[in-house]
Amino acid sequence: MSYPRNPAPSDTLALADDPSSSVAVSPLHVPGTASGRTGYSALNSDMSHVGKHKYQIFPGRNTFHCGGRVIMGKDKGFFFFTVGLFVFGGALFFAFDCVYLATEVHWAIPVVGAILYTFSLSNLLRAGLMDPGIIPRATADEAAYTEKTIETPKQESAYRPPPRIREVTVNGVNITLKYCFTCGIFRPPRASHCSICDNCVDNFDHHCPWVGNCVGQRNYRYFYLFLVCTCFLSLFVLGCNITVLVLDTKMNPDNETFLDTLSNFRRPPSLIEGIICFITIWSVTGLAGFHTYLIANSTTTNEDIKGTWSRKRSPQHKNPFSRNSFTANFCAALCGAHSKSLLDSRGIVTEDFTVVVHKPSKPPEPYNPNSGQQQASQVEGYQNNTAVAQSMPAGNGGPTSEPAVPS
Repeated sequence: MSYPRNPAPSDTLALADDPSSSVAVSPLHVPGTASGRTGYSALNSDMSHVGKHKYQIFPGRNTFHCGGRVIMGKDKGFFFFTVGLFVFGGALFFAFDCVYLATEVHWAIPVVGAILYTFSLSNLLRAGLMDPGIIPRATADEAAYTEKTIETPKQESAYRPPPRIREVTVNGVNITLKYCFTCGIFRPPRASHCSICDNCVDNFDHHCPWVGNCVGQRNYRYFYLFLVCTCFLSLFVLGCNITVLVLDTKMNPDNETFLDTLSNFRRPPSLIEGIICFITIWSVTGLAGFHTYLIANSTTTNEDIKGTWSRKRSPQHKNPFSRNSFTANFCAALCGAHSKSLLDSRGIVTEDFTVVVHKPSKPPEPYNPNSGQQQASQVEGYQNNTAVAQSMPAGNGGPTSEPAVPS
């Protein structure tokens, strides 16, 4: 799905002259009005911004590195902690246990451990250092376009704010697109706004603090593979730790038991690795099983928590994104086409580039069906008072000026 950026000036003029003019703008990436009613203000490109890369004026809370090629979330400290734990545990395993087992058991043990370790760490880095599927915020031109396309209220509902939802049909199921007042867009199906990164993410699953990034359309497969590989790696390393301790107990001339070996800390690296792996197995294995269930049903964590496709709501309520097959859902999630990033973070800021960057003060107030009647009664009362005042002579104590408009 492509999202157009910066319509031509001729398109903007056509919109201003003809409200029915249709410009080729995606129906999903449609921002809100840029007027004072929503509190948006646009960052007009001045000379200080022209020539910079777009990631340098990115309005979200993500941080960019390596010239915009690497993107990280706000809580990147947790990500570095996770990577440090991997490096520390891997260094202990390959420096002590692997050397011992390669000599006493088989040379293939370090090879298998290296493969699992490489797959797990590479998927962690991939999931934490890439664009998870951030949807760009609205530009000023797109905001002007939406101002023209939003439904104009009728006279009898003049005080009702314009609608902020739209309906689309996916595989025969009607889905409501919600409007994001921060990004100024109608979010695509399955997208959601992350309050931590302050961005709308396509196919949003959740924000993972240990990965330090959102998990969405572009990095979900790497997040899942990281969980699965970490489970197998933890089980493998824990098995190696137990093997080392058992062999050390058998080769001990003092006839110590296995518990004596543990209590005497004969193998401190193996004990430390075993504790780390034991904690990891209990936490990561359950999470990997949960996401396996989600992929099998083609559901995200966000949808599962909200019960979006729950049968309890309606027996006929079905998930339009499911392919009705576990195999097909797994193939789509793990082997499907990899979508491109929509950010264009390394693009150059030009003079006509404007983007909505300020958060609105507050969304429009909810519609009150009695507000129109109250205001209409006030206007009617004012008109009656004015007619009475004009009919009274000025010499009989009548007012010499019109009464004030009631507030």
